[in-house]
Amino acid sequence: MITTDLTPGSPCWLDLGVRDLPAAAAFYRAVLGWEYEPMGGGGEGEGEETEGSGGVFRKDGKVAGGLGELTEQGARSAWMIYYTVTDADATTRAVEGAGGTVRVPSRDLGDWGRMAQYSDPLGGQFAVWQPGTNAGFELADEPGSLTWTELYTTDAPAAKEFYGGVLGWQFGEMPMPGDAGAYTLITPAGLPEERMQGGLMQLRAEDLALNDGRPYWHPVFAVTDCDTAVAAVTGNGGSVQMGPEDMPGVGRLAVCLDPSNADFVLLAAES
Repeated sequence: MITTDLTPGSPCWLDLGVRDLPAAAAFYRAVLGWEYEPMGGGGEGEGEETEGSGGVFRKDGKVAGGLGELTEQGARSAWMIYYTVTDADATTRAVEGAGGTVRVPSRDLGDWGRMAQYSDPLGGQFAVWQPGTNAGFELADEPGSLTWTELYTTDAPAAKEFYGGVLGWQFGEMPMPGDAGAYTLITPAGLPEERMQGGLMQLRAEDLALNDGRPYWHPVFAVTDCDTAVAAVTGNGGSVQMGPEDMPGVGRLAVCLDPSNADFVLLAAES
């Protein structure tokens, strides 16, 4: 489970980069019940959005994630997942030493904290957050919030070696149905299995067409009713790649795309 007890190596933040902020805000309000709060505190629809602008998503008053304008040339709209670290500069050195790439060098965001963004050696993008006055999201593992993170990669052993070295993760294996191989479970260093926060799965490059064959991370959002949430996805300009379908021991889930083709998963967990 993901919690707001944001220990090193655990997810602490996620944000979405899009070219149409009002459209994204409206979509996620319909699907997850989020309210968008632009930076500066203006209400939705107030004023003009400027380059680099953005804000936060709230659910029941608690911050669940962020939204920002996608300004990188050629980049696709996608969710970026951030993991807590105690020293972003040391993490940067570890990433470089393990063959990763620094996309955004570590930098301070006022007194809120220090961040950096990277790519793993196979191209999967992720980020880290060294907390200052802001530790990260205020809501997790509840309907309308992040409940799991997942990496699709072309080389699971290489991914385990990289992320284990950089973020100190512990790994376990769970067999997939049929001959689909194993699913790797991720837990922060030193924490028990009930603090599992995500997984990684090896796929062929041709199965990763959404990111031109390169690995990618995506968030899993908890919902109370997967079918109702999927109807909201398709009814508001999104699409469904898989599901809804029941996964024994997990729950009912669907792999979705928002109107900008950013991918995410909806999960109504088994009770």
